[in-house]
Amino acid sequence: MPELPEVETIRRQLAPRVEGRVLERLEVLDPRWCEPAPPEALADAVRGRRVERLGRRGKYLIVSLEEEVHLVMHLRMTGNLFVVSEDDDLPDRPHLRARLVLDSGDRVLFVDVRRFGTGIVLLGDDALEDYFSARLGVEPLGDDFTPDALRAQAKGRKAPVKAFLLSQERVAGVGNIYADEALWLAKIHPLRPVGTLTRAQIEALRDAVVASLEAGIEAKGASFDDFRHVDGAYGSFQDRFLVHQREGEPCPRCGSTIKKMRAAGRGTYVCETCQPKPRPRRKVPA
Repeated sequence: MPELPEVETIRRQLAPRVEGRVLERLEVLDPRWCEPAPPEALADAVRGRRVERLGRRGKYLIVSLEEEVHLVMHLRMTGNLFVVSEDDDLPDRPHLRARLVLDSGDRVLFVDVRRFGTGIVLLGDDALEDYFSARLGVEPLGDDFTPDALRAQAKGRKAPVKAFLLSQERVAGVGNIYADEALWLAKIHPLRPVGTLTRAQIEALRDAVVASLEAGIEAKGASFDDFRHVDGAYGSFQDRFLVHQREGEPCPRCGSTIKKMRAAGRGTYVCETCQPKPRPRRKVPA
């Protein structure tokens, strides 16, 4: 699934092509993309409006149009957005679910093999804020993502730290790749109960999350699976993984063998020398 760095990469590539342009029409070719809203309702809401800003919140991409109309898209597992010219817009393109037609002649294509990606329209800035406040926690590249804020979220929680990082209601935009990379950087085992982290570990984790996300953005995302740039090119972060998908290889920090395990229901990569296992809690005699 594209995570924050991949979506931010798309945002940066798309913005110069769509901001200031008029969205002449939205064509929803797969009604499942916008369920339960009917495709014609989305098309009517955005037709003929100028794109004022292309934004991002967590893993969501936000096309903000004039008069506070917002088209919000989520790529989910296999979604991609491609920009093509009118001449390159093939009518029988596989897995095409929606098409945004701009007054420049460019087309933005939402292509999704597994059909989990979504698009919705929200009317008004308040509706946009309410939508995200109900779904997403702090933005990890924003000013509010401080050690104190992270510590307040973690206090008293027994969930493994990796599950905590993957919870979008806690930290928006972090997925499996960047959680593994951040935990390795912070020297924290993925199964460590998040509420037991020391103040120093919380500070290290906060810095590691930011560092891993910024590294992913610098590399323009990871393309070992489905993710592609808007022109079809590949990101390169997969060539810079420190621990993710490196099972059986030496840890770049200590040389021990990287192991694969399950944490938060996901395949997880860890160096248990650098990231010591949490000690079992002693049972209190009855």
